[in-house]
Amino acid sequence: MSEICGWAGSEKIYIQYHDTDWGVPEYDSRALWEKLILDGFQAGLSWITILKKRENFREAFAGFDPNILAGWGDSDIERLLQNPGIIRHRGKIAATISNARVWQSIEQEQGFDRYLWDYVGGSPIQNAWTTLAEVPAFTDLSTQVSKDLKKRGFKFCGPTIVYAFMQAVGMINDHLVTCPRHAACKKLAR
Repeated sequence: MSEICGWAGSEKIYIQYHDTDWGVPEYDSRALWEKLILDGFQAGLSWITILKKRENFREAFAGFDPNILAGWGDSDIERLLQNPGIIRHRGKIAATISNARVWQSIEQEQGFDRYLWDYVGGSPIQNAWTTLAEVPAFTDLSTQVSKDLKKRGFKFCGPTIVYAFMQAVGMINDHLVTCPRHAACKKLAR
């Protein structure tokens, strides 16, 4: 099934991610935040690098509970910089902690899930790409979401990162129309 979209390659972990996670609409605030953070860690790297370390990240970052991470500080950053199971980038680690505080603010105001899903009117954008070459790296919408997140204080959330995030969490259905997952993900939309 996964060879139809093409980007998933041949590694089992990547195929499984394509076939079960990517493009499935996610409506949980904490899970959305986790994915946005992981996409930020991907900056300059390939997604498979992050995917292979995802469980290590979850363990190192307290299950990506932003309410816990918001209370972390310099000693936690130093501890995480010693963890070989994650990407040891000081800026990205520090951003995760500060992004947790921003998440708390948005969550309290309206819910992080609603904040994000309002950009697409609460329902996934259903694209109809037939080739990978048609799929953009970013759009005007991802640029706007990126600017708004940055204005709120988020870091490592540029337009390309945000577009990849929106694809991954099903805000945008970018499975090729020839891929069986396109129709499956479309059916999952609220």
